[in-house]
Amino acid sequence: MPEHHIVKVEIPALSEYVAVIRLAISGVATRMHFNIEEIEDIKIAVSEACTNVVQHAYPNQTDGKINLVATLSDEKLDIAISDSGKGFDAKNPVSDKQDGSNGVNFGLGLGLTFIRSLMDSSEIISEPNKGTTIRMTKNAPEKKVEEPLTNS
Repeated sequence: MPEHHIVKVEIPALSEYVAVIRLAISGVATRMHFNIEEIEDIKIAVSEACTNVVQHAYPNQTDGKINLVATLSDEKLDIAISDSGKGFDAKNPVSDKQDGSNGVNFGLGLGLTFIRSLMDSSEIISEPNKGTTIRMTKNAPEKKVEEPLTNS
């Protein structure tokens, strides 16, 4: 693989289009020779980031976008999921929604926890009224060295 390749995908910020990004990142991860379990982890992390955009970034808007930029290299897969929505306080990633039964806040926190646990590194950059970017990295699989065949 050359030094790096970049794959970009832009979709409407609607739940029915998240599968498009899942499919794209699955193809990218397959190209990099990640195993099935790693590909599933990457797809879940990307889906969580996209779902956060769909649910939180564009309240009362129908024209929001989700942007994926995947950078492939021999060492790692870097993924950025970004929007230009309302943003949030990245130090306190909980929405003002409540489940109604016990007053516990929920929102972005659980999805971000999944992303952190499934990827090798992650970072959230958000600015109120300017949008959010979630960057995540999965280190490339170890290259397998094939043993030479010997005649016994």
